[in-house]
This record gives sequence, C-alpha cells and structure tokens, in this order.
Amino acid sequence: MSTNPPTADHPAGWRKSTRSGDQGACVEVALGGPDIGVRDSKDVTGPVLRFSPAAWAAFAAGPPEPPAQTPAAHA
Repeated sequence: MSTNPPTADHPAGWRKSTRSGDQGACVEVALGGPDIGVRDSKDVTGPVLRFSPAAWAAFAAGPPEPPAQTPAAHA
C-alpha cells in the first residue's frame, strides 16, 4: 500500500492499494476526516467522492447474502 500526503480535508493522507499495480488505473482512499474520500490516483487535484462512515462500512462489507431460496410448492 502506498500513501500520498494529507490534504486539508483528509489529514491522515491518501492510500492506494498494493493490488493496484503500476498501470495507473487506480483509486485512492482517505479515511482520516469527517468523511471517507475516494479519488482518481492519476488526478489528485481532481474531484473527490465523499462517503459517510456508515455508507463506506456498508460498501466495504460487500454485498449482502441473497435470501434463502424456498422450494416451489407443487400444485
């Protein structure tokens, strides 16, 4: 995981996963502010998507389990 310097709204800095590789098609995440920031690693001065901590936790948890399938009743 690599890090980039903090910004005023995300003082803990920005992180990029080591799984991102070197192709440049990556996103960075900043967890140390009032919200969670996500930005394009190629455009660090560009727009930032902002998520509430609850929304980010739901995203990071992954999709919910599908409901159990009940066998169809035969008529």
